[in-house]
Amino acid sequence: MAPEPVSAEELYRRKIVGVNDRTVTHVSSTNFPGHYPGENHAWDLEEFRNSFQVQFHKSAATKPHELTTFSLIGIDASIANAFRRILLAEIPTIAIEDVFVHNNTSIIQDEVLAHRLGLIPLTGNYAAIMAMDFKRPPTDAEPEGQKPTDQNTILLNLKIACEWAEGAKKLLEKHQADDIDKLYVNHNVYANDIIFTPIGRQINEFSEEKGPIRPVSPEILIAKMRPGQEINLEMHARKGRGGDHAKFSPVATASYRLMPTIDIVKPILGDDARKFARCFPKHVIGLEQFTEDDAAKAGDGYEEHVGEKKAVVKNAFNDTVSRECLRHPEFQDKVKLGRVRDHFIFSVETTGQYPSDELFIMSVRALAAKTNKIRRHLANVLR
Repeated sequence: MAPEPVSAEELYRRKIVGVNDRTVTHVSSTNFPGHYPGENHAWDLEEFRNSFQVQFHKSAATKPHELTTFSLIGIDASIANAFRRILLAEIPTIAIEDVFVHNNTSIIQDEVLAHRLGLIPLTGNYAAIMAMDFKRPPTDAEPEGQKPTDQNTILLNLKIACEWAEGAKKLLEKHQADDIDKLYVNHNVYANDIIFTPIGRQINEFSEEKGPIRPVSPEILIAKMRPGQEINLEMHARKGRGGDHAKFSPVATASYRLMPTIDIVKPILGDDARKFARCFPKHVIGLEQFTEDDAAKAGDGYEEHVGEKKAVVKNAFNDTVSRECLRHPEFQDKVKLGRVRDHFIFSVETTGQYPSDELFIMSVRALAAKTNKIRRHLANVLR
């Protein structure tokens, strides 16, 4: 006897992770062959194409440094986490790697100054950055590593000295030295003071029209100096991945969360409805009129509440699943909280090298390259 087809409501129920007052239940996936007798849950490409969805909630196409939020619906947690890890560690960018200090009389030690410079995000023509070569590290055969060329190295310079401003001595004599900007010149060293020096093909690849190499945020403070102090150094930026060092990571944040669900199983009315709404972030719970149809569906005892306000779910997307409502006894057995197991809400914020929207597409390409590599190796094994 063939098993009865599973209803859409039952399939949706199986996807919900239960969020209780003290526990989390049904955290494991059940859509694999053999879990439900008589049901076929073998992975099917056509079924995946029909069920998989991408929804954009907030795009940073016009403002590339802002947060991009989108949903991936209908995939496994392992795939979603693969995208997150690729965003963090495997999309290449450029960062300052070698710092050659000619003179540093500021109060910041050479190694601390080099570390601060390495963490400054750099941007430019990202198509040319992607086309750059990775500089080979030192080996036994090549103790000094690959030599820097215009194919693998970006040359930057920082030369700045602090001096007394014109008329500073008169201000000091009159005790009118409240504003240090009137006393000193170049007393603050900013990322904007870093100068890009193109070499070879970089003159065309990183021209003013295509996008020269520059700090993403020119107002980043590097050091503070006083008259007589100077910083004079040369920097070599190279291409790398976040897996090598965090300074190469193209994202400030790359995270995901599961879509929240709020199921009101019994009517919450009157003052309780207003209190229930305060248990959630704004605009998650709304108030509507309790009608006669609502009373008929709720059962006996609710006729006298017609006309009162009832709590309804307006936008579960913005819920943080704080479980605050589960602390109050008046809401016991009236609400169920959960999360959708295969609905991942991604938040991606770039450090500025690449647009946030482009970053996710790059992570998809990186994962596709990995799978193609595995397929080639498997084909070689099976020969």
